[in-house]
Amino acid sequence: MGEASIPVDLANPGQVFACLGFVEAVDVLHGEARGGFDWQSPEEPRFRLAASGDENPVGRVLRFLDEATVKSIAPIDSPNNTNGWGIETITDKSGAFPFRDPPKPATLPACLEDTDGNRIVIDYWGDSTRRDNTKFWGGSKGKPGAKLALEALDLARNRISTCIDDPFSLVAEQSGSFRFDWRRDYIPIDTGFSLNKHKATMIMRGYPIVELLAAIGLTHARPLRHGKLEYSYGVAGIVDANLYDPIFLRAVLGASQPPFPSMPLRLFSMHLDWPGQEGQARCITNVIEETLSS
Repeated sequence: MGEASIPVDLANPGQVFACLGFVEAVDVLHGEARGGFDWQSPEEPRFRLAASGDENPVGRVLRFLDEATVKSIAPIDSPNNTNGWGIETITDKSGAFPFRDPPKPATLPACLEDTDGNRIVIDYWGDSTRRDNTKFWGGSKGKPGAKLALEALDLARNRISTCIDDPFSLVAEQSGSFRFDWRRDYIPIDTGFSLNKHKATMIMRGYPIVELLAAIGLTHARPLRHGKLEYSYGVAGIVDANLYDPIFLRAVLGASQPPFPSMPLRLFSMHLDWPGQEGQARCITNVIEETLSS
């Protein structure tokens, strides 16, 4: 088994979601993925990851991202496409499209594919099941999720290999994002001005690897929604260095109490607000660790 660990800020929802993204991605690329959060050192919690093969699993995922191209996927006979944003749209001929053809191309699934034909789909934002789709981005003149994914990839390309020990620290000037890493966002009414009116002198700095992997991490798991502007999420602590299969990490993310008696759990609540017009984009403004009842 290849093994690795990376630092993670448990009070940063994007980083927690991105840790699940590492698990989901390496499970596609290598198989037998396992992971868990290690907070034995309070000063630097870490996420531990393992997968089949000898390659460093974090490095394998980052290599995939560095090589990946982005396309969107549309069902047969759909009028939607992302050609206007410079992104090829491919047709899903399987007959098993993950959700109804959306009314606009903004929420067509995005497909990341490397030179070996490995494919990872990002489609959480179109979820029409009982789960919350956790779509925080919107507005932006109808910019598709596939375009946001491409922009994040382009910001990280040729720099990814330099951050294998701390991938969540890779920072870049980023004008748009999925709004998972709250280090980038702000509320104009709280700040006192809008950065959109100072584009010539002020540019937001974001964390493209966090954004991409967080989007992948929500493939099979979601935080627990309490309202439009309030969510909570859980993280599973490892015991005796034993890591968890993906299904357990997915279950814990949306848990409000320890789902398994022997599994350490830490629970965080995150609060959001509207950076612009209400009903469009939301951004995370505050995260608080909750005290679990005994």
